Amino acid sequence: MRIKFRRKSYCCILISVFMIFLLYEWLTLQPKNSQYEDPLLVKGNILCVLVPYRDRFEELQQFIPHMEKFLNSQNVAHRFIILNQTDSLRFNRASLINVGWLEADRLRCNYLVMHDVDLLPQNPALDYTYPGIGIVRHIAAGKYHPKKRYDYAKFIGGILLLTLDDFKLVNGMSNKYWGWGLEDDEFYLRLRDANLLEHLQRPDNLNTSRGDTFLHVHDAKKRTRDQIYTPLQKQMSHRRDRTSGLFSVNYVIADRQLLKIKGITALVINIELVCDRKWTPYCTLD
Repeated sequence: MRIKFRRKSYCCILISVFMIFLLYEWLTLQPKNSQYEDPLLVKGNILCVLVPYRDRFEELQQFIPHMEKFLNSQNVAHRFIILNQTDSLRFNRASLINVGWLEADRLRCNYLVMHDVDLLPQNPALDYTYPGIGIVRHIAAGKYHPKKRYDYAKFIGGILLLTLDDFKLVNGMSNKYWGWGLEDDEFYLRLRDANLLEHLQRPDNLNTSRGDTFLHVHDAKKRTRDQIYTPLQKQMSHRRDRTSGLFSVNYVIADRQLLKIKGITALVINIELVCDRKWTPYCTLD
């Protein structure tokens, strides 16, 4: 009886330590206005900030503290999810965002913002609060974007906010865009076809202008973009993708890590995308 008691006590201690560890890991991922907390204490809506990412740590060190302060000022409960593409393929922003939706759904967010890491909001009137079902909010409106070339009606890139349900409704974003650009234009058409642009929201009548509504920390010389287009890629870029999207993104999660920047927690998802070379052979430039 004495030996059995000791074994039982030892097992109980191990189980208790394990449960405490799981509780700690869970609490570090819970959102609130400044730090993370138990989800039972968070009432209302939770925003997942999806950041497609590769080799931009200097920008990320600036982005996380800035966005933490900005979102806290609007009382927006939030989580940061860094979608780090770790494979050797060309960068695929849209596929990373599709993976981000799946992670946001797992972490119980009900709306998301796809957010460039080098675009920081400066005007407090830029609204990150819950938009409601059927509402798409383009925060980085062309008329205020630091780059004038983005001032056209169909531009919805940079910073776009919508509910997880609406993103799911249009089957997310096309997975065919490897390299830089055009995935947002395709997504615009998906939103239009689903009648989600009837109530498209964009900031207007701000007391700032193109030069000071956002801070653009992109260094074009240091951070060159992959703007190469092969003949097949050019051909496919002008053809609607009505098949691929959220539920066909092909990827492997290498691991998940918690990253702290100035005491602020972000979840880093290390993602290895998988390329169907019969469909998009331009996922590499061999």
